[in-house]
Amino acid sequence: MSVSRTKNPRVVTTRTLTTMKRMGERIAMLTAYDYLVAKYLDQVGIDIILVGDSVGNVVQGHETTLPVTVDDMIYHAKAVKRAVKNALIVVDMPFMSYQTSIDDAVRNCGRVMKEVGVGAVKLEGGEYIADIVRHLVKIGIPVMGHLGLTPQSINKFGTYEVRAQDRREGAQVLRDAKVLEDAGVFAIVLEKIPSKLARNVSASVKIPTIGIGAGPFCDGQVLVVYDMLGLTEEFKPRFVRRYAELADILRGAFRTYIGDVKGKSFPTMKESY
Repeated sequence: MSVSRTKNPRVVTTRTLTTMKRMGERIAMLTAYDYLVAKYLDQVGIDIILVGDSVGNVVQGHETTLPVTVDDMIYHAKAVKRAVKNALIVVDMPFMSYQTSIDDAVRNCGRVMKEVGVGAVKLEGGEYIADIVRHLVKIGIPVMGHLGLTPQSINKFGTYEVRAQDRREGAQVLRDAKVLEDAGVFAIVLEKIPSKLARNVSASVKIPTIGIGAGPFCDGQVLVVYDMLGLTEEFKPRFVRRYAELADILRGAFRTYIGDVKGKSFPTMKESY
């Protein structure tokens, strides 16, 4: 029988996640970009809330995450932070906010940590950002890694297809995971890679792995909340399990409202002062 986390909430930290992996407890992670969704996630006991740069796609309407800025992330992270009491909040660092130099990474990641007060930042990339990760961790900024399909590199990949399907790229992902662990990341997101590779990575590192389209063998899972709620209708990859179809519900509610207003049945005198 499952135990509700809402009755005995715990404050989740990076150290909590390490303990969860050791004890075999799966880590549940979802995205949030606003106060209300973050509040509901925290109330039901989500472990990690990711303020994802996917805000560029699902909130701002961009085709990729590349236009998202540090100021955008800080704005949304502040809204999320106001709602959360227990979950660990992780903020995506957007494209070109950390890749250019250690100084840029320190300045931008430092802004997020200082101005918002979240628990950690997330950076995409492997060996080539190891020195940046190492320095951030050294000065007290917890870092979550991200390997496999890294959306900020879409112009390099040219496609959102599954990554690391050949032996060479698979070996690189495994090597990157170990390098990032040595550099000090507390967890790694594995996106859209073969499940066998994800299992090998998860078994090869002591830190938690969190999968998205990486199969059942990771230490946790993450989805974009708009996807799992059925709000992003055009995006239906096999790894997204839809827990609701809110797009239909919203359209129905909006149509009913329009009909009530135009039909003069709203508002009634009981809904007036």
